[in-house]
Amino acid sequence: MSNFLYRLGRSAATRPWVAISAWVVLALVVIASSVAFGRELDESFEAPGLDSHRAAELLAETEADEGGITAHVVLEDQDAAAQLAPVEAALADLPNVLSTTSSVSPDGAIALVRVQYPAIEHLDASDLDNLKDAVADLRDESSLTLETGGDLFFAFEEAPTGLGEVAGIVVAMIVLLIAFGSFVAMGLPIGMALFGLVIGVTSMKLVTYLIDIPAWAPQLAAMVGLGVGIDYALFLVTRHREHLALGMPVAEAAGRALATAGQAVIFAGGTVVVAILGLLVAGIPFVTGGGVAISAMVLVMVLASVTLLPALLGLAGHRINGRRRTPHRPGTGWYRWGAHVTRNATAYLVGGAVLMLALAAPVLALNLGFPDDGTKPESRTERRAYDLVADGFGPGANGPLVIAVDISQDGSVVAPLAEAIAADPGINSVGEPTLDLAAGVATLVAQPTTSPQDVATQETVARLRSEVFPTVLDGTAATAHVGGQTATFTDLGDRVQERMPRFVVAVLLLSFLLLTVLFRSVLVPLKAVVLNLLSVGAAYGVLVMVFQWGWAAGLIGVESTVPIVSFIPLFMFAILFGLSMDYEVFLLSRVREEYRGHGDNTRAVIAGIAGTGRTITAAALIMVAVFSGFVLGSDPVVKMMGVGLATAIFLDATVVRLVLVPATMKLLGDANWWLPGWLDRLLPELDSVLVEKPVEVTTGAASDGA
Repeated sequence: MSNFLYRLGRSAATRPWVAISAWVVLALVVIASSVAFGRELDESFEAPGLDSHRAAELLAETEADEGGITAHVVLEDQDAAAQLAPVEAALADLPNVLSTTSSVSPDGAIALVRVQYPAIEHLDASDLDNLKDAVADLRDESSLTLETGGDLFFAFEEAPTGLGEVAGIVVAMIVLLIAFGSFVAMGLPIGMALFGLVIGVTSMKLVTYLIDIPAWAPQLAAMVGLGVGIDYALFLVTRHREHLALGMPVAEAAGRALATAGQAVIFAGGTVVVAILGLLVAGIPFVTGGGVAISAMVLVMVLASVTLLPALLGLAGHRINGRRRTPHRPGTGWYRWGAHVTRNATAYLVGGAVLMLALAAPVLALNLGFPDDGTKPESRTERRAYDLVADGFGPGANGPLVIAVDISQDGSVVAPLAEAIAADPGINSVGEPTLDLAAGVATLVAQPTTSPQDVATQETVARLRSEVFPTVLDGTAATAHVGGQTATFTDLGDRVQERMPRFVVAVLLLSFLLLTVLFRSVLVPLKAVVLNLLSVGAAYGVLVMVFQWGWAAGLIGVESTVPIVSFIPLFMFAILFGLSMDYEVFLLSRVREEYRGHGDNTRAVIAGIAGTGRTITAAALIMVAVFSGFVLGSDPVVKMMGVGLATAIFLDATVVRLVLVPATMKLLGDANWWLPGWLDRLLPELDSVLVEKPVEVTTGAASDGA
């Protein structure tokens, strides 16, 4: 592989305009195809096999309006009932509205209009815009206090984007400028990543011909793609500059950079893709679609790194060094740190492990659910509508349970079932049943006594299914299923908990195999897997502390405690495990190069830290900055992803990569590189005969710059 990459990098640097032109043509084709033939992204959160999905299927067979999604319009006035009629009439006239129902709170101060829409596949963002415009007109005409919320907002309200990405790019530019000391060297990783980002995001509407891509996936894929794209380019540019400093011609330096660091980029990117594609075993379609979208973005960045970037390096020539012409030498500070850790390996191993385990401990209290509108900032109309509904009608009114009953042409079970549901301590009220004898389906809408995100609501749903329904329906042909958004997200949480072990094992095995092939070792991949599990566990623990327990939540704009979104642990594990392997691959690739040169394990570990410490730290700062952009959003779900990703990358690049890895490798000694002979013969040989002499590490007053 290294020989092939060497020739590829040298060729691209020698004839840069060929590679650049090819990428420009590709970008134009992808953009034009997406505009002309691209399909809309998926807005649903369905998961076949869940009880709530069966409820949705039954509701789709009937003419009952409850099978679609709803919006809430809440009116606050001293005499709300008198103001209700014109509001309801205006809302009923909106396109795609099936029906409206209204109710007034016992004190008469709050009125609620539920606007019923069809299923989400029959709607788009224009329906939400129409609702907002109608409510704005009503406010202007009557000076009423009107707030809006509900499922329609969840489906089509787009959180503000751009600020986080811009902030991440600005920080990345500053870090790269400090690391390289050259505007040209800083600009190449940024330019390549942005170019790949355009292609990756634009291609999402084309990928939908293969698999449904959820509407929120491009934003997450963009964040991950931006981070890995800049990081991969950073490592390649750093190695290229090292070779230039040794006096190599530009094309030769680019070729050798790709032959060494480029191989690490491919395997690092491959590990990310494998880890994220592990989401396939979760059995949740929208999670799988999101994983495919992120994997496609990472693949684009890897391809750009090994083809487009060498061309840009060839085009930049020696200008990539700016005014700086001093030879590159690994920093003495990182050399001293590596030597210090290896001298005190046992103490650092114990201390680092205790710290990571302490951060991971709160994961035992992990509560999967979904934040409702009550967790959004008070500046959002959805939050104000939520509070008004809870004040006027009870917290459960914000998350009604829609119960679909397969009555098999016999409606006699509906009345006793409604009575039994109403008698449950977790149910506040049950509306009048709707029967469709032709379809054989009855619909009941039940209001819980607790809010949608409350654990008690999850318990109520479980109790209805396991106790209430069997009591009434056993011995009959009828079956009942709990649907609606609240039940759907409860079921998704249960599905995640059920499938998580299978998913984790699949990702660990695939990652272990990839690293075994790359490093031709058993203990190095095993250590990497264990330490990366610590990083992910610590990130989960921090999420529990911040979002469930509320520690420092106010600092990031979270106004109340929230459960951990059911599918976030899956995505976080896949993304973080893959990304943390990036730093493992880059560090250990350098350590292995050194070890193969002289056979001294301790010396190789120190040299690996000295040679990559500055670069890994810069890469981690960039990644943390990019992921911290999530926290700038107003949506607690987006904040959750940002906090988790940024925390894990920070811990992985500091505690794990610069403390635990050198400490464990020092203690394991030459056993790090042990591989049974039979396994050595089975594994494909990826190393090239093109092995360069490692850059010497000195303790003199060498420059610490890249």
